[in-house]
Amino acid sequence: MATNKFSAQWLVDNAVRGTYWLENWLKIGWLGGKRGPFFIRSKLEQFPWMWNIMRANQLLNMVTRTRSGPYLEANAVVITNLVGSIMEMVDGIFARKSDTVLHEDLVPPEILYGMGLNPWMAEFLGIVVPLINQTTMEHYIDVAENEGIPPDVCSLPKSTMGLALEHELPDPVAIISSNMPCDGGMNSYSLIEQQYDAPAYRLDVPYDFYNERAIDYFVGELARMIDWLEQNTPGRMDWNRMRGVCEERNRYVELELDLWDMVHEVPAPMAAEPIYLTHLMFGIAQPGHPRGTRTMQRVIDLASKIRHKGGGAFGDERYRVILWNPPTLIFQDIFVWAEQAYGVAMVMDMLTYHRHPYIDTSTPESMLRGIAHCMMQGPMARHTRGPAENFFSDLFDIYERFNADMIWMAGHIGCKNTQALNGMFREKCRERGIPLLFIDYDLSDTRIVPPEGIRRQIEQFMETVMNAERLDSGREDD
Repeated sequence: MATNKFSAQWLVDNAVRGTYWLENWLKIGWLGGKRGPFFIRSKLEQFPWMWNIMRANQLLNMVTRTRSGPYLEANAVVITNLVGSIMEMVDGIFARKSDTVLHEDLVPPEILYGMGLNPWMAEFLGIVVPLINQTTMEHYIDVAENEGIPPDVCSLPKSTMGLALEHELPDPVAIISSNMPCDGGMNSYSLIEQQYDAPAYRLDVPYDFYNERAIDYFVGELARMIDWLEQNTPGRMDWNRMRGVCEERNRYVELELDLWDMVHEVPAPMAAEPIYLTHLMFGIAQPGHPRGTRTMQRVIDLASKIRHKGGGAFGDERYRVILWNPPTLIFQDIFVWAEQAYGVAMVMDMLTYHRHPYIDTSTPESMLRGIAHCMMQGPMARHTRGPAENFFSDLFDIYERFNADMIWMAGHIGCKNTQALNGMFREKCRERGIPLLFIDYDLSDTRIVPPEGIRRQIEQFMETVMNAERLDSGREDD
């Protein structure tokens, strides 16, 4: 919990927060110093979302304001490394325009790294920017809807389409997408392709992806994509470079499994953002990047400090929750608040929980096979394709594995695939005696349900279903 003002720990915490606050500004300043103020000014006009990226310390303040000790530092480490990666990505679209490839979020970039290309995830801004400024994507949602996109389409592809319509995505040399994760996400690339004069390739992921025949087929798909990229971009596959990327990814996965073993303990020595934001950036957006391995190692070191001292990450863990569906982008500090209000520790979520094998790096064929496994069983996509059992098997596995007390379903109204399963979801949880909260909200649009509305839903659930008493330190948000 938060420390008393002006205590020795309060002074240490503020010194740590200030150090990382300054480091973030140095990373942002690095980009300005490298490119020059006039160049950056012109790019701020071309890409207005950069103003929000420059306010990244708002996110740092959100996730550290009530935390203390190693838990505070773990959150600061994650945000600072997130900022460092974003600055490199932004610089990449300036310095490497001729080999920038726009790729879908369910098409991870390992192959593009192996080919020496510069990947930019099309959905990246729609995910990251709301974490810093929760209302930013609403403008782009309106742009997409005014162009005729139906209002009931998921707001993440609508945000991405709005960015494309405003021509605020980087100009790519090529576009790579797939038939995942949903109709809205898949079809958004028809509009994106119309807005950019670049060739496009769509990967075909088999519907039933849990069998060898499907894997064999998709390995061939990846090989065809590599041939296509070599014909349409400056990239050339270097299998030694590809091996290095896959080995780095394997090192990150090994460390993440170590963290999961620690989080299994009660109380958990780490929770919330250091678990899911680290994975979101370095397990999904930038797998195989050395910064991800360094970040995860630092998070584990800090969790070990907490573990050695005894107690949990924030000192008063009363409940453990599994978050199902993507995190609530418009309410980034939901668990900062929940920890203080009710002692709720978020120990695992849908996007973070992967059961992918390590990639065998012995041959090009084995690397493609490992990547095929990872891509076909991508986060969220593997849960909402095929039979309903795909949705529930991971969920109940992690509920038991991490000793959870309840499940919070982030019921994003634009996700038709998961909305269709809500009745079955309630029945299965009722049969198992699992407390279940459906949070009604929209992933990227505060006008549907604002953060205050999400808080009220959680309060009602905690008080009426969990019979939880509100902790005094949470009253500041009333």
